[in-house]
Amino acid sequence: MELVIETDGLTKKYGSLTAVNKLDLKVEQNTIHGFLGPNGAGKSTTIKVLVGLLKPDEGIVRVLGQEVHGDRPDVRVGVGYMPELPKFPKHLKGWELLDIYGKMYGMTSQERKEQIPKLLELVGLKGRERDLIGGYSKGMQQRIGIAQALLNEPELVILDEPSLGLDPVGMVEVRELVKGIAKEGRTVFISSHLLFEVEQICSHVTIIHRGVSLVSDTLQEVSNKLSGPATLQIEVAKISDAIVEAVKKLPFVSSVSQDVNKLIIELKTFDDVRAQVSHKITSSGGVIISMSSKGQRLEEIFMQLIAKSNGVKAE
Repeated sequence: MELVIETDGLTKKYGSLTAVNKLDLKVEQNTIHGFLGPNGAGKSTTIKVLVGLLKPDEGIVRVLGQEVHGDRPDVRVGVGYMPELPKFPKHLKGWELLDIYGKMYGMTSQERKEQIPKLLELVGLKGRERDLIGGYSKGMQQRIGIAQALLNEPELVILDEPSLGLDPVGMVEVRELVKGIAKEGRTVFISSHLLFEVEQICSHVTIIHRGVSLVSDTLQEVSNKLSGPATLQIEVAKISDAIVEAVKKLPFVSSVSQDVNKLIIELKTFDDVRAQVSHKITSSGGVIISMSSKGQRLEEIFMQLIAKSNGVKAE
């Protein structure tokens, strides 16, 4: 397991306020890792320490295998970063902004000429590169922000609230864009309070509150630890051995049990797999009467952890 981010006892204070408190964080290579917490939890402070904008007061911070304690240009060159609600000069055109950032990264004229059009197409701004940024929608500004984070072809991409302020269409666009970045072999560390969005794209999650890590693991393991595995209960008119065996062979099924005319299917995933299961049952000759699912979603788990951290009994 190769780590691209590792903190050991990371602590950052602002006067008497402890924003991050002895945080241990591990982010594996080639994952999409969600960094979650309510407002004021310490997410943005942690990210600013990771990218060298702030120095930790205590603890060890490693990014891409190198220890970071403040600005480290040699480490930063391998990291792409988009801050929360990025603000870019409104008088610049999209391609001009990327060209300036490319120069700051030390890219040659030829490298910028080749890279910028590719990124504009990747983020869906092809044809709008000569428009003024002041005329861009929020979604377009988020996309140009992601493009600048990818300019130097980083190994690690850190995105702070990339879907903040977007409408549902914009959220879907950013979600698909993040998935595309990960498919290129990059690690994505994404801070967000939009739990549904994180659940759709992340393989790993860390939840923090008041600067303290409450849980950190794969999304599936976090769900399993706190609520048990997801299950489907399916009532079938007549259950046969063929139906049971067919369902067992599905790659996301861990076990199948039978209770009279009901199948209780334990899943290895929290994805919505009802269509695949239904197809397998009907193609094996079964007639489905009803179907229900059980398993807490990430939002329920999040609220449960925060309530426990606050000393409040969760509803």
